[in-house]
Amino acid sequence: MSLNFTCYAQSQFLEEEQHPMGKGVTLWFTGLSGAGKSTISGIVAKKLQEIGRNVEVLDGDEVRLNLSAGLSFSKADRDTNVRRIGYVCRLLSRNGVIAISAAISPYRNTREELRANIVDFLEIFVDCPLDVCIERDVKGLYAKALKGEIPAFTGVSDPYEAPTNPDLTILTNTESKDESANRVVQLLYERGYL
Repeated sequence: MSLNFTCYAQSQFLEEEQHPMGKGVTLWFTGLSGAGKSTISGIVAKKLQEIGRNVEVLDGDEVRLNLSAGLSFSKADRDTNVRRIGYVCRLLSRNGVIAISAAISPYRNTREELRANIVDFLEIFVDCPLDVCIERDVKGLYAKALKGEIPAFTGVSDPYEAPTNPDLTILTNTESKDESANRVVQLLYERGYL
């Protein structure tokens, strides 16, 4: 038996076994800028830590700064960024950590690729109308994009492909942030991760 096969088989075995810290999972929050991904994922992380779970949040802006510095906002570079986040989430979740990604991840095919490669993967669609996201825009990015100052801005001059079959859709313009976070935690209970 080759060493590569042995390492792969051991990796698959570890991903399928219950970790002593609890079963790991990747929570993949996707949605437009300003939809509430970072806010909701932060609340979810705190709730999970309070019940003793190990949690790591990979926020899109922080990952861009620390893991994907130098990447542009071309489709290819956005896909590379999402794949990098997915790789880290996969490593964390197979080791009993609840890995939370809060990145726009605008392209459906790339998210589906992650779902196929991460054993325990739950896609949470943070659904919020564009006009509400524009109103919430504290960084002024939408205003710049609408003026043409930021090219290829997701939701304005570049597409956002909403999930066709997410594990959960939260509507941050009609429910409170605590209601949204509680629905995510409930999903984890329902799916056997808590």
